Amino acid sequence: MINIHSLTFGYPHTTSIFQDFNWTVERGETWAILGSSGCGKTTLLYLLAGLRSPTNGDIEIDGERLTRPRPRSGLILQDYGLLPWATVRENAGLGLQVREFYGEDGKHTPKNFQPENNVEYWLTKLGLVEVAGKYPSQISGGQRQRTAIARTLALSPDLLLMDEPFSSLDAITREDLQNLTLSLCREQNLTLVIVTHAIEEAIALGSKILLLDSSPRIFDNPHVGQASYRNSQEYRELSDLLWKEMRNEK
Repeated sequence: MINIHSLTFGYPHTTSIFQDFNWTVERGETWAILGSSGCGKTTLLYLLAGLRSPTNGDIEIDGERLTRPRPRSGLILQDYGLLPWATVRENAGLGLQVREFYGEDGKHTPKNFQPENNVEYWLTKLGLVEVAGKYPSQISGGQRQRTAIARTLALSPDLLLMDEPFSSLDAITREDLQNLTLSLCREQNLTLVIVTHAIEEAIALGSKILLLDSSPRIFDNPHVGQASYRNSQEYRELSDLLWKEMRNEK
């Protein structure tokens, strides 16, 4: 699904954030990108979204070299990106309106694009029907996040990129949306890459965890999504290990 070859990237007048970085993600996997502030988590996500371009190296997604934002990649930002003057229903349908404007050009809309599920389906699926006529300022943070998810899933993506989407939510809402995200990824066969600075969230969502620092490392998390996993010994051991790794404790 994702193949990164010898990626080098840095912002002007700074040292390179990535130097000869290689990474592979298989279709249907859920990955959490974990690391301290400034390690390049969000930069990597923007590179995958086609919003940044490598200085050197290549990014391939679904067998094609990435040179621009990809129509079947969905990006959900930390601030949700909702239009304040549009209702929940209008926000959820915004992406489809943009695609209708461009037509099937292969750049903004996939060729022969037929949305599998319409906006009303996702409003119902995500429990937003009762607030569909309200504006973002009139609904809760969890409902705003669900609206952003509905807008993205209405476009039938195969890759879901999320940038700390639950960081501003209360603990119960955050856990509910984490579980919802995993469920949707399984149902839709989505590949998930989520950026987070929280170890708990990385373990809750990533079947594999990429820890970014001066020496990037990958940790397997095969029990993700299993009932009661958050209360298990395996969960605590992985959490302790990641804490030590992030603190460079050996």
